Amino acid sequence: MSMLSFERKYRVAGGTLVGGSLFDFWVGPFYVGFFGVTTAIFALVGTLLIIYGAAIGPTWNIWQIDIAPPAIEYGLGFAPLKEGGLWQVITICAVGAFCSWALRQVEIARKLGIGFHIPIAFSAAIFAYISLEVIRPVMLGAWGHAFPYGIFSHLDWVSNVGYQTLHFHYNPAHMIAVTCFFGTTLILAMHGGVILSAVNPPDGEEVKHGQHENQYFRDTILYSIGPLGIHRLGWFAAINAGLWSAVCILISGPFWIDGWPYWYDWYLQLPFWNDMGLDGLH
Repeated sequence: MSMLSFERKYRVAGGTLVGGSLFDFWVGPFYVGFFGVTTAIFALVGTLLIIYGAAIGPTWNIWQIDIAPPAIEYGLGFAPLKEGGLWQVITICAVGAFCSWALRQVEIARKLGIGFHIPIAFSAAIFAYISLEVIRPVMLGAWGHAFPYGIFSHLDWVSNVGYQTLHFHYNPAHMIAVTCFFGTTLILAMHGGVILSAVNPPDGEEVKHGQHENQYFRDTILYSIGPLGIHRLGWFAAINAGLWSAVCILISGPFWIDGWPYWYDWYLQLPFWNDMGLDGLH
C-alpha cells in the first residue's frame, strides 16, 4: 500500500484538543495541530539558546559545551542569563516541547480512535526528565541540583551524584529501573528476532506464521505470551523503566542522604538474623 493511499485511512478531521479546525492541518505526511506548532516553537527557541550558550562559552567542542544550572546560592530564584538563567529558559523550552509532543500524540490517538498508550508511554519518559530537572531541585531547594546541558558535564554530574550517595547502583529503585530498561530491550529483541526469522526463511522453505513463533518460545522458554501480549509486556516494562528511574533519583537526597549500601541494614535487623547473631552469618 503506497503512503498516499494509506494516508487517506488516517487523515480525518477532528480530535483536536485546542484550536478546533484552525490548527487541524498537515505538513506532508505529518499531522501538526496546535501542539505541533508549540512543539516546533519551543524546540526551535531551545535549540537556538543552546547554540547561543555555546557561542558565549569557552569552546565549540561539542563534547565540552556546558550550559550549567544556577549556582546553589541562587536557590530557586531567577539567575542572570550567563550565570544559569540560560539553563532555566532552555529547561522551560524543553518541558514545553516534550509536553506539547505528548499532547499532539493524544490528538492523533483521538483522530484514529485508539487508546492513549502512546502518549502515556511518552509521559513516563517526560516525567523522568522533569523529575531530574524540576521536581528534585525544588525538593532540595535549589536549581543547582539539576544536571547541566552538555555531554561530558552531564556524565560528570551523573558520576558525582553516584559518589555523593556512595554506590548509587545499590539504590533499590535504580535496580528496578535498570532491570526494566534491559528487560524491555531483551524481550522486544527476542520478539523482533523471531518475527524476522519467521518471515525470512531459508531458500526452499515457506514463510512461517504466528503459530510457529508461539511454538518457538514454547520450545525455548516453555511459554509464549502471544503477539499481543509481548507488545503489552514491552509497553509495561518500558513505562516502569521511566517511572522507577524517576523514583530512584527523587528519593536520593530528599529522602535518603546516607550511602545506599546502608539502606540494606534493615536486612540484618530481621529477627531471624538477630536470633542467629552476626557470628552466625560468617
